[in-house]
Amino acid sequence: MCCAGRRMAAPALGALLLLGAAAVGGREVSMQYNPGWNGSSVNVLHVRAVGRSDALHYVWSTIGAPSVLLVATRSPDSALSIDWGRLLSPAPTGAVWIDPPGSVVYAAAVVFTKLFEYSNANASEEVFYPTYDLSDFSWDSINRTMNHTALTAELRGVPTSDSSGSFSNGSLAFRVTAYESGGRDGALPGLLHTANSSKVEFVLAGAAPRGNGSRFVLEVATVEERGAASRLRSVRSIDDEYTPTIFETLSLVAESPNDSSPLSFLQWKATAYGSQHPTRGDGIRCRAGGLRAAGGTRPPSAIVRAYFGDGAGSAYSVSAINVSFGGEDGGAYQERRYLSWSALLGFGLPPEDAFSPLIVSIVAAALGAPLLLLLLGAAALLCARRRPYSEYEPIN
Repeated sequence: MCCAGRRMAAPALGALLLLGAAAVGGREVSMQYNPGWNGSSVNVLHVRAVGRSDALHYVWSTIGAPSVLLVATRSPDSALSIDWGRLLSPAPTGAVWIDPPGSVVYAAAVVFTKLFEYSNANASEEVFYPTYDLSDFSWDSINRTMNHTALTAELRGVPTSDSSGSFSNGSLAFRVTAYESGGRDGALPGLLHTANSSKVEFVLAGAAPRGNGSRFVLEVATVEERGAASRLRSVRSIDDEYTPTIFETLSLVAESPNDSSPLSFLQWKATAYGSQHPTRGDGIRCRAGGLRAAGGTRPPSAIVRAYFGDGAGSAYSVSAINVSFGGEDGGAYQERRYLSWSALLGFGLPPEDAFSPLIVSIVAAALGAPLLLLLLGAAALLCARRRPYSEYEPIN
């Protein structure tokens, strides 16, 4: 039962493209902690966003590495089912499914796997410290942070083994925000969102760096059904009104194998911030490495294995990308010991910023003034070249 309806079909892909139309009137969003189980030793957060004729499911979990399963269905009555005994076993395959299985249009997953830390020993040598494997973290209960009104929750954890003591006064977190309708976040980086998306904010707070001028790199893995292809897109704009001094938006987009139409995305601005209440001066340089195929590497996430199975490389594909934070000297985190990076994830086409009214007026003025001068000059030239009028009739 749990494995049926998981493969994409051509009509289903067409249905996915209609998500934008289904979300015009907004969605009814609900959040549930550990659905179908009364325990609190592990974290599963089910966010369900229901439209007029469909439903989107976001299943967040810290059983293994922090991850989110994204499932789009063509039925507003579709529901998440979990076999908890199997999910918590060493072999969780088949423990998570959507009912009715035939309603599933598309499924994907995002896994936050590792955090790297490094510094420059000298101008030509980089020193890497032992990697923080996020599947080896101990996570607080999501239930204590859920806000059903604001539609937010937080996954916060520390390493189970911290020999360096770096996290004795710090933590690592992923803050989740769901949306009922389209809009724009008021806080920087001012991401534009739709009702088909959610936001995740990665936060490293209070952790002591292990080197002078340490910089950090977050490894992000994506899981796609067989046939879908992932692409990293970069869009540059002259408009920085909503994210001052930042002119680049990056999107990791999964595309349909049939017509390259977008199926899902992970989108972010090319910046992070060094403050809980960021301003323009708190920006931290953010860069993305190249997208690479992870081959048959099995994602370290129970919720992903429970839905997709163990067929990495055959039944589904895994890709990974590194997102790095910090300038050349790495001093931004050293000074404040705070780092936040926000990304949008969702279904269909990533949101695209239109030119703001301010930019439109500036461009109109810049283009309009020369055009006006040109027209006035042409009119003056025509007037000067006109022959004087004579009252005498020509002689035949």
